[in-house]
Amino acid sequence: MAVNIKKGNSLDALNMTPLIDIVFLLLIFFLVATKFEEQERSLDIKQPEASEAMPLTSPVKEFVINIDSKGRYIVNGKVHSAAGLDGVLAQAAANNPQGQKVIIRSDARVVYQYVVTAINLCLKNGLRDYVATAKKDTEDVP
Repeated sequence: MAVNIKKGNSLDALNMTPLIDIVFLLLIFFLVATKFEEQERSLDIKQPEASEAMPLTSPVKEFVINIDSKGRYIVNGKVHSAAGLDGVLAQAAANNPQGQKVIIRSDARVVYQYVVTAINLCLKNGLRDYVATAKKDTEDVP
């Protein structure tokens, strides 16, 4: 005995033609947009020169403060006192008004007050994006 299965006709009413048209229109739009961008960049123009010219978007370099076991602040290979570090941080804040990222690395044997002093100097100079780093422990902690 044959079983009759009623098939729904809801999918018969779905017309795919408008959806395909929309996909083709989007494809054409993006192809034309990228073509205009290529043409704009390939124009042969001689730009004026400026001695202080910089790119429109330049990534901010990370500023690293190293604190050795004796509590000396080392920035770019130069040893600074707390007052000297204050000047260096003020200059870094002036060079990057959008926000300078500061990384504070300290020796494990250093008194924590030196790290707090570095953080305080960062905050004093308006540098809010700072982080104190630590080395990952290789031992498994239970």
